[in-house]
Amino acid sequence: MTSTDILFKPFETRNLTLKNRVVMAPMTRNMCPDNVPGDHVVDYYRKRAEGGVGLIITEGTHPEVSAAEGYLNVPFFHGEALNGWARVVAAVHEAGGKIAPQLWHCGGMRGSGDLKIGEGEALGHTPSGMNVPGKKNRHTMTDSEIQDAIDAFVQGVTAARAIGFDAVELHGAHGYLLDQFFWDGTNVREDQWGGDMALRGQFVAEIVRASRQAVGADFPIILRYSQWKQQDFTARLAESPDALESFLTPLVDAGVDLFHCSQRRFWESEFEGSDLNLAGWTKKLTGVPTITVGSISLDKDFIPEPGEGFFSGGDIASIDKLLESLEKGEFDLAAVGRALIANPDWANKVQQGGVSNLAPYEKEMLLKLA
Repeated sequence: MTSTDILFKPFETRNLTLKNRVVMAPMTRNMCPDNVPGDHVVDYYRKRAEGGVGLIITEGTHPEVSAAEGYLNVPFFHGEALNGWARVVAAVHEAGGKIAPQLWHCGGMRGSGDLKIGEGEALGHTPSGMNVPGKKNRHTMTDSEIQDAIDAFVQGVTAARAIGFDAVELHGAHGYLLDQFFWDGTNVREDQWGGDMALRGQFVAEIVRASRQAVGADFPIILRYSQWKQQDFTARLAESPDALESFLTPLVDAGVDLFHCSQRRFWESEFEGSDLNLAGWTKKLTGVPTITVGSISLDKDFIPEPGEGFFSGGDIASIDKLLESLEKGEFDLAAVGRALIANPDWANKVQQGGVSNLAPYEKEMLLKLA
């Protein structure tokens, strides 16, 4: 078994010092019926901090803007919900952890019909009226709606700092709004918000620039992004390292401090001819620290392939590949998801005896917050 020491080496970047390299990945739990994190949510995050996680990234939270919601019982990041999040922050800090909220606009993943949330049957907002390429069945955002969304994200970032969070993450992955601007399959605009790869990234770059201006230079901003989409597992923003660099450079220039590089399986290489995964390539091309994620310590993906049925469980798997890549400096941090639902003390268990101490993840665990 490879030594786990590298996983428990401290990490430091822009005004963020972590005791180890273990990150809790953001996971939607749908456990806030009034959209406000209550006592059960405070306890849930406290347990992961007590269990040794260096940085917790919360479940996705919605900024205050039209049609941001897409699923029931998801917490807000405005109004009364901020008081609940302040309690979460205090509990995590008391337990010795650090924490960042994830700001999330569902975009076209919000459908219509019987989803009685927010504006009820309002269609999802997208750059070009599409949730999947070639099918216009969503609302095309106007310039003023785009500016409203930018402003809402900036307000969320500002609130995160005011409440005492240690950083903030923007959810730009998995086919949600920010990713729909990135993706040429759902962004066919011919104005300043569409065009080539760099132009399609201007919406997110403007959120980052405006946020940086609002909170100053020392508050860490994390951007989560992915090649794959819920709408298409085979989708890719960039087919080559050069294309990926063209995508990332304007975001770095705007002020992104860390990239959270989402893959379904972290151990898979991103481009032919190299063993580097997406986080590895992102760090190599930008010099910016990166977080890797994707089925860490589990042997199955969370989201099944088409025809495979519903979300699956997972048995414990080796993390030797993860440790080896961390030792090489290919990426900096490792985000653990479902295994932290099964093992709130994942970090402590791995440090004390490796993955053999871990319990497997069962999909029924999603039904309660523990």
